[in-house]
Amino acid sequence: MSTVEQSFGNSGRILILAAGLCGAAGVALSAAAAHLGGAFVSTAASFLLMHAPVFLATGLLGANRILRVGSLVLLVGLLLFCGDLLARDFLGSRLFPLSAPIGGTLLIAGWLVIAASALGRARS
Repeated sequence: MSTVEQSFGNSGRILILAAGLCGAAGVALSAAAAHLGGAFVSTAASFLLMHAPVFLATGLLGANRILRVGSLVLLVGLLLFCGDLLARDFLGSRLFPLSAPIGGTLLIAGWLVIAASALGRARS
């Protein structure tokens, strides 16, 4: 197996792991929001649940490098965005200044890279 194939395999495993963790966290946070309240918790739960299938599909299929990179950018953005929202509700302060806007921008960028991956050549 070449180094390139190993890196694709590793990113695929990371994305599948992220899918499972995002799904579990999304369900747990949905329950917390229902019982404890918190608008930010509910928003974070929704974002985690809506992105979990993307990571699973990309991790399993990952047609090309651009798609995988876009998914990893999406993951970093999701962690920053949701991390900031959860820090606000649970810690009473931000994760760090501008973490939610940076995370949101990375989410948008990740989706655009995923869209651009459709224009790239498929791996053989």
